[in-house]
Amino acid sequence: MTGGPLAGVRVVDLTHALAGPYTTMLLADLGADVLKVEPPGGDMARRAGPTPPGSDPAAYGGYFQSINRGKRSVVLDLKTDEGAAALRALAADADVVVENFTAGVMDRLGLSYEELSEVNPRLVYATVRGFGDTRSGGSPYLQWPAFDLVVQAMAGLMGITGTEDGRPIKVGPGVGDIFPGTMLALGITAALFETRGSGRGQFVDVAMYDAILALCERIVYQHSYTGAVPGQEGNRHPLLSPFDILPAADGWIAIAAPNNGRWRRLCELIDRLDLRDDPAFVTNELRVARRGEVFEALAAWTSGRTKAEILDRLGGQVPVGAVRDIAEIVADPHVAAREMLVELGHPGTGKRFHVAGQPLKFSRTPARPRRRAPLLDEDGPGVRAEAAGRAASQSEART
Repeated sequence: MTGGPLAGVRVVDLTHALAGPYTTMLLADLGADVLKVEPPGGDMARRAGPTPPGSDPAAYGGYFQSINRGKRSVVLDLKTDEGAAALRALAADADVVVENFTAGVMDRLGLSYEELSEVNPRLVYATVRGFGDTRSGGSPYLQWPAFDLVVQAMAGLMGITGTEDGRPIKVGPGVGDIFPGTMLALGITAALFETRGSGRGQFVDVAMYDAILALCERIVYQHSYTGAVPGQEGNRHPLLSPFDILPAADGWIAIAAPNNGRWRRLCELIDRLDLRDDPAFVTNELRVARRGEVFEALAAWTSGRTKAEILDRLGGQVPVGAVRDIAEIVADPHVAAREMLVELGHPGTGKRFHVAGQPLKFSRTPARPRRRAPLLDEDGPGVRAEAAGRAASQSEART
């Protein structure tokens, strides 16, 4: 199999839960050799479901498989001298170290960025935490634990996501983890590119809070330019119309046609030339001011038709899409054509199960999972023996 664009890059992965492992999963899909360093009890995500019938009880569930595919596993107890020495040896030969411990944990273990970069000046040391690191800017919340839900609340996402009566609703996927993790993967690849010229590594930090605030960039400029404090608006958009989730006879449909040309075409397709020609709806700004009327006019047409009928009429003409569940998505020919469902084996079952594919596509160096997620310490004996040899060589070199 052709290697990915990061083939040859060596990553020591100290992360757990979701944000950090998502980062290193992206790097693994891109071809990096990712060694997942776990404590004796393993990453806590190993114990999360769902687990298929007949699976190895010592293995893992779908959660762990999805975000730890393509990695190797070694158990090291970093609280012991032997474990810390092994990690130093691995870091000395690595391109990247990634961790998502609470700020200060690695410093107390004697494994900080400064200490590891002394023996490997080219090392890119990357972190993703709730509220960052003092190396990149202090925060009053530095020692606060953070989860997706908390960050969605604090950084503005839930402030604009919810029902029109002001009740906040969290976004379904764990974007408070996944988006920061994606940003960190970008930061790591940028730092690796810079290292090729400078010969020096650096510290790369993403705070979950910061990443979600950046994701909510619209509320920042809205508040700065107008003084407004945007709130929850249901499925509508404060600046665009139509931009709605509308009822269909068998579910829901999304229609977004704020461009004036798209609006006119939409009106023609639903046989509402009166709306097309009405001066009160001719521009997006006018439609935003009367978006309740726009919604009612469109809903009157969509509610009597099935999703399939609506898509047959509007598809390819204006931006439209059915609200789908995962069973419908799995059956979508687009998903198959784009290889967005990847099958991986699961230990103990003899079966293969789907995980989400890689949306990054390359013409020569494909990005895709190259192996299932590892069992705990599956690669440990060889890795520890190699690390011990390196540690001994480093000790001799220092003396």
